Amino acid sequence: MQIMQKNRYLFIAFYLVLFVGFSQAQKKAEDSGETSYAVYLDSAKFYKKANIAKSIDFIAQAIGSLGQNANKQELALALTNLGEVYQYHKQYDLAISNFKDAQEANKTSSTTLLLGKAYIQTKDYKNAAAVLHPLEDIKGLVPYQRIELYELLGDAYKGFGETNKAIAYYEEGLKIAKKNQVSPKMPDLNSKIADAYAQDNRLAEAESYYGNSLELSSQQAPQRAIQEKEKVADFYNKKNQYDDEIKLRKKSLNELQSLPRVSAKTAGAPIEADSITAQSINFKIANAYVAQDKYDEAIPYLEESIKEANIEDDLIVQKDATRKLSEVYRDKGDYSKAFETYQKYVAIVDTLYLRKEQEISQASRFNREIAASQGRITGLEKERELTQSKYDLAVTEQQLALESNKRQKWIIYSLVLGMLLTALAAYFFYRSNRQQQLANNLLALKSLRSQMNPHFIFNALNSVNNYIAKNDERSANRYLSEFSTLMRAVLENSEEDFISLSRELELLELYVKLEHSRFPEKFDYNINLDEQIDTEAFQIPPMLLQPYIENAIWHGLRYKEEKGFLNIEITQEESDVIQIRITDNGIGRKRSREIKTTNQKNQSSKGMGNIKKRIAILNTMYKDKVTVSVQDLNEDATGTSVILNLRKVV
Repeated sequence: MQIMQKNRYLFIAFYLVLFVGFSQAQKKAEDSGETSYAVYLDSAKFYKKANIAKSIDFIAQAIGSLGQNANKQELALALTNLGEVYQYHKQYDLAISNFKDAQEANKTSSTTLLLGKAYIQTKDYKNAAAVLHPLEDIKGLVPYQRIELYELLGDAYKGFGETNKAIAYYEEGLKIAKKNQVSPKMPDLNSKIADAYAQDNRLAEAESYYGNSLELSSQQAPQRAIQEKEKVADFYNKKNQYDDEIKLRKKSLNELQSLPRVSAKTAGAPIEADSITAQSINFKIANAYVAQDKYDEAIPYLEESIKEANIEDDLIVQKDATRKLSEVYRDKGDYSKAFETYQKYVAIVDTLYLRKEQEISQASRFNREIAASQGRITGLEKERELTQSKYDLAVTEQQLALESNKRQKWIIYSLVLGMLLTALAAYFFYRSNRQQQLANNLLALKSLRSQMNPHFIFNALNSVNNYIAKNDERSANRYLSEFSTLMRAVLENSEEDFISLSRELELLELYVKLEHSRFPEKFDYNINLDEQIDTEAFQIPPMLLQPYIENAIWHGLRYKEEKGFLNIEITQEESDVIQIRITDNGIGRKRSREIKTTNQKNQSSKGMGNIKKRIAILNTMYKDKVTVSVQDLNEDATGTSVILNLRKVV
């Protein structure tokens, strides 16, 4: 027993010697560590906009340079900088997480304001208000921070829909800005007050404050003045004051063209969906003219918008402007130019689809890089905490040698702490993986939804061309109008995971009608819907049924010698399940495979492959919502039956 007691004291003495040596080495490193910490943070700020990966890496090095017993204020500052990097690049969940960690290390008003802003950016107005309200009682806030506090509280209450409270906070901030001559905030607050009045449909008050914001912004930087002009022009557009809107946008356009051109590719900042550019302003001016049926005035601005968008590689505006130009030519009766422009629009859409696929791939890689960088920072924190725990354990061992009763308690506490840390790390790792998997599924779904079979589009356009060649202008107009309606609905629904069954059936009926117009001698059709089904209660992925119907027409009925029949039947199987049965009495799958060309095989394979991927992803996300089976209709392998079971999303 005495030998064991002696060994225990030798072990404690050895740990203490190691700790003293480590402390001395750490003290020597701290002098150079302080300089390294500042340099790393400065480097992180420098790369904040241009290179998120480098910026995060420098912050990780800054945290690493603090050592194991990090200064709480310096650790909080590093975490706040990390949160600002994520906030700038719209990774708001990560920004909020790091701002909270910074608050735990060292709570400051500036970090609280950043956290409140991040909550507002995620539309979490309840948490934003809860975080920001305590700052109202702090006496030491500098004027700019208090202005920002009232502005953010105004944003939160505007989000709640409490317009009067929002205006009251904005006006309080404006009062402080005027008193302290904080001129950059004056146009912002006037503009937000105007937004709140406009949201409440109090247009006279809104117009008055917009006038103030225009006047004040004219004294600021040119870009700020242009931004406010565009905002007020949008207000005029909502009021149908198109002449005032056009006049203001032309002024914005002239001012913008006088500024040095900054390419969107090299600007460094994230590109907004509705950023103020020459192409977007030209497009909005054209829309205002179109709203007044002034097509001749609209055409030059649409052409200029397309030209500018092409230079800036802005496919979104280029697509919208090209489509609008095609519609203007159509409404003018110039169908030749309308068709020619629509073909350009289709080509741009195809390019945009490819671009979206590339963006999805880049976003996936970007998310992996962020996850790796954040993991490194988390690892540094865990390592620092682990080393601190080892130190605490050595001290505890010394105390345990003197007090046997306390020893058991400290061992239990240390084990519980270790288990909690391990469980917490495992939980965050699990949650991160689930979020990453969900993000990847959503990106993959978005890509697959956007891939409608192009040969239907081009064949439909060829049908219009055939009508025109036959001088059947009436049929061409009717077909083109119905085709445009279908394509517009497809593009509008491409962003949705699910749409109502009633909307899907409308699109489906329009699609079958178009195909029947092309092959009236090849098949008749019937769509039978059980009257007991509540079509608004069931949700279905958009254009899920179209590839099966297309296969039935193009590979079954089209090659049948006599006239065939396509039947689509929707029945209620259970209270939360409906069955959609698509049957045709065509030549059958076996015969169709024998006569298909190589190109047709590839086309069909890709289309059905995309459908299978969509169904697999949706079933993963929504727990077996959709099941599909395909089989021959008759024993002689003629005809095809597709049965799709659809379950309500809970």
